[in-house]
Amino acid sequence: MKREASVNLFQYWNRLRDGRPAPRRTEIEPADIKALLGDTFILESDSRGEAVFRLAGTRLCAIYGRELKGFAFSSLWREKDSRMAMRLVRSVFLDKAVLVMTYDGITRSQRSVPMELLLLPLDGGQENRRALGIVSSETKPYWLGADPVTDAAVETVRIVDPDREPMFLKNRPPVRLPALETAMDDDEFDGPIRSGARRIRHLLVLPGGRSE
Repeated sequence: MKREASVNLFQYWNRLRDGRPAPRRTEIEPADIKALLGDTFILESDSRGEAVFRLAGTRLCAIYGRELKGFAFSSLWREKDSRMAMRLVRSVFLDKAVLVMTYDGITRSQRSVPMELLLLPLDGGQENRRALGIVSSETKPYWLGADPVTDAAVETVRIVDPDREPMFLKNRPPVRLPALETAMDDDEFDGPIRSGARRIRHLLVLPGGRSE
């Protein structure tokens, strides 16, 4: 994670979970993350098992030029990336993994801004799968929010084990999208995998940032 907002939300979530796989949704206190609320969102799994926005902050909705509540998470991504995005979210829902993604947000007038997305699991039981996320931009151009983001080009993703200190992974090289697409073609991740990564069921888990 490189963005301060992502690190702050992760640290808050990590304190709440207190060694558990994830905190409960009811433990999230909006007042505790007041400065981040405009950029945060909550996903839930609908009756078809698809991740949809249950809530989305005002700044995030302004960036996309629409109210995101009720829309599918996959709708943010271009067609070639939407299937991958759905599978990554399922890993967060089912396996309590942490997802970090970088991408270029592309506006209606073809401007571009680098963005980072962090997605954190919440414990809602098998029938109430949810995740807490935040989107933050690397820069704050004057037009952001006036020229809506309508497309996204994914650059890198990480699915990390939250017990291995992912906040320190910013100095480690991320997985570039082409390699991940190859690895994700099979449910068992039989494609190429970075050195040091581990398979846990269908997850590609990257090593944490602890010093040797």
